[in-house]
Amino acid sequence: MGKLFALIGHPVGHSLSSIMHNEEFQALGLPHRYECFDVDPANLSKAVEGIKALGIAGFNVTVPHKVTVMQHLDEIDEEARQIGAVNTIVNRDGYLIGANTDGQGFLKSLKDVAGETLSHMRVLMIGAGGAARGVAVTLDRYRVRQLDIANRTLEKAEFLIEKGIQNTPSRVLSFEEAESGLSEYDVIINTTPIGMSPNTGEMPLSVNGINPGTILADLIYNPLETKWLKEGEGIGAVTMNGVGMFVGQGALAFEKWTGRTPDRGRMRDTVLARLEGR
Repeated sequence: MGKLFALIGHPVGHSLSSIMHNEEFQALGLPHRYECFDVDPANLSKAVEGIKALGIAGFNVTVPHKVTVMQHLDEIDEEARQIGAVNTIVNRDGYLIGANTDGQGFLKSLKDVAGETLSHMRVLMIGAGGAARGVAVTLDRYRVRQLDIANRTLEKAEFLIEKGIQNTPSRVLSFEEAESGLSEYDVIINTTPIGMSPNTGEMPLSVNGINPGTILADLIYNPLETKWLKEGEGIGAVTMNGVGMFVGQGALAFEKWTGRTPDRGRMRDTVLARLEGR
């Protein structure tokens, strides 16, 4: 008999997780199912108890529950604790173990582009919100050469560095300071929703002054190519959208739940087919 896996969030109607996981279960001959459940924040505690009662073997957590779900877990791994959020949970006979695969999923997709020289690169991260924290903690644990953070609210970026970055030289920059020094960076990452559909005409920063070959990474995957990535590509940047991170975090969750290594290329094709309307 197959196992049931799930996503909880509010809302979840836009999620591609069920398509990605169910296609991979089928491809690997696994009799499992993945479903999405819209859980109002007021009902989170009841939902977690329901997950235990139903024997759901593992689940993903998306906004707005990634932080608040932690108080309902029995164990949280070190990286998730440092990030301060959980997106993947394994249910071992009612004992719930929380992890965060967002940062590692992003790191894997970035290494696919940057290669092993990533540890020698200077990185600028735009934004200091929830997505930024997972990326920052993971890049810090990987020990990139420099990790600077540009954010509209400087205090928020300072808090992120204080709580999440322990191993890497880091600075807080205003957007104006960041734009004046773009040539210093090998990798620039947008962790904000600026440029996401329907506001596709917006950009998080100018691309003027970046060096050809600089990696521009956007966590957004709707649209697949934001205006920021298009303009960067036009002046010689290497660009990557958020599909790699989405697939990467899902693949790591899949491994934790099943003990099987999924085909990330196939998972990516599944996601792209849906996003491109194929």
